[in-house]
Amino acid sequence: MNRYLNCSVNSTEIWSSHLVLALGIPQLIINVISVIFNCAVIIIILSTKDLHKPIFILFCNLAFSDLLTSSSGFWISMLFITNPESTIFGSKEILIAYAFYTMSILSTIYNLVSIGIERYLAVAESLRMRYRVSRNQSLAAALINWALAFSLSCIPLVGWNCLHNKENMSALYSPFCVDYLILITIPNCAVAFILPLFTYLSIIAILRKQKFTMGACGQANGTYKSAEVQVARTSVFIWLLALVSYAPFVVGVVLDAANHLCPTDLYPSVYVFRNCTAMLITMNSLGNPIIYTLQVKTLGSKLKFLKCPASNRVQDIGNI
Repeated sequence: MNRYLNCSVNSTEIWSSHLVLALGIPQLIINVISVIFNCAVIIIILSTKDLHKPIFILFCNLAFSDLLTSSSGFWISMLFITNPESTIFGSKEILIAYAFYTMSILSTIYNLVSIGIERYLAVAESLRMRYRVSRNQSLAAALINWALAFSLSCIPLVGWNCLHNKENMSALYSPFCVDYLILITIPNCAVAFILPLFTYLSIIAILRKQKFTMGACGQANGTYKSAEVQVARTSVFIWLLALVSYAPFVVGVVLDAANHLCPTDLYPSVYVFRNCTAMLITMNSLGNPIIYTLQVKTLGSKLKFLKCPASNRVQDIGNI
């Protein structure tokens, strides 16, 4: 059944030119800044030849994901400025742009989760001297992230869209279908919120346990205390950034699925909200290199035992 059976879907001019520019130009600027930051991260990592370290492979892959997010966001912003009605009634070009945007966001989410898992394994397993994430495993994780993101994002391009069939069409992200948006959004955003929170809380718990163990043995525990504070601050920042960036988008998808109003009835407030959620997602792509890559040396200095040679780690564990 058509959700908009009594609605007119003709591409009549709806948007005000002043509102289009007021929303579109800030989006373009934020996307350009994000592109510059993520290009800088990629260049720095490649020039310093840090890709032999597993975590930097994930950092670089995250920067590529954020670069694609910013680039496709720039593309969508240009489409919005030149043909704003296409973002309401849909078009083939906006469908392709949305597919690239979806792939980049999914890849970013999967990379954020991978980084959290790698950090957890680095802290937990390095103390036990049993297992460390290898370079090949990081490369495999990066490839799997892209393969999964590519597969899910290509579904609308191979037929699951509402470009010609208006049944179940999304009012906010036409020509995507509402059921596709729900399938993509709810599980992946739950992963983005829950798994990083779990991994960083686990890291803090491990560091706190080691701090108490060293204190009970009468040894100095300043390194663990400093590391705990640093990881706690960083993890809170990471989680809040993801929450602020993606939660409004999730709310928009849920409201989109629940409403049965004509798209023209949602103008302008709901569509302004939609564009603002896009800017928040770009802000996440801008914040990721600052949190993960540009601050990684500070975080690494706090977790000195992760960088110690194997013989030194054995001695430290023996002392503990």
